[in-house]
Amino acid sequence: MRIPAHSVCTAIRDDIVAGVYERGSRLTEELLARRYGVSRVPVREALRTLEAEGFVVTRRHAGACVAEPTEQEAADLLEMRLLLEPLGAARAAQRRTEAHLKVLRGLVRLGQERARRGHSEDLRSLDGWFHETLAQASGSPALTSTLAQLRHKIAWMYTVEALADPVESWAEHGAIVDAVARGDGERARAVTALHAERAADAHRPRFSRADRADRVRTSQQRVNMTGLRY
Repeated sequence: MRIPAHSVCTAIRDDIVAGVYERGSRLTEELLARRYGVSRVPVREALRTLEAEGFVVTRRHAGACVAEPTEQEAADLLEMRLLLEPLGAARAAQRRTEAHLKVLRGLVRLGQERARRGHSEDLRSLDGWFHETLAQASGSPALTSTLAQLRHKIAWMYTVEALADPVESWAEHGAIVDAVARGDGERARAVTALHAERAADAHRPRFSRADRADRVRTSQQRVNMTGLRY
């Protein structure tokens, strides 16, 4: 696999979220550089960025390793998203452009169509695109960046059950866009808060206490594993 040097950070992050590198496993510059077809310099820079984002930790005598967030840390991130997404929607109602509205409305139409037809495999990516665009419409690069990091971390720490009623969920997306289009910040905040709370109910932690205990037992038998999969 050969990727542009500037994309190394994204590639490593995506692989961490996908579980290619197990929690706690070592991330050696040499092996990562070989995997992505780049020199060690962009890998080193990527690891620094990922450490700042919380995906990687540096351990004495081990170097860079995939972080091992606790259940409380995972719960805190989900709560932060519940607070920040409504704020982003309220800001979007005041700062959105016509281009943002065009994309958001198109995504709602497509999501509602897919939901009615039962095409659940498309809905998760459409949902991610919708919330990313909504955050961008807030006009706040800091908020957009924070929400993007939260989405990545939550996808890493949680599995998401299929929504009981995806048609209703996409109706909520439509209500959010209607409020944003009218410039009604309070309505956009309220509808987004309700939508975010319902979505949070479908999240289940990937790493339970039982899973952690099992990982400890397994690691005692595989001390020298690097965690890299090809």
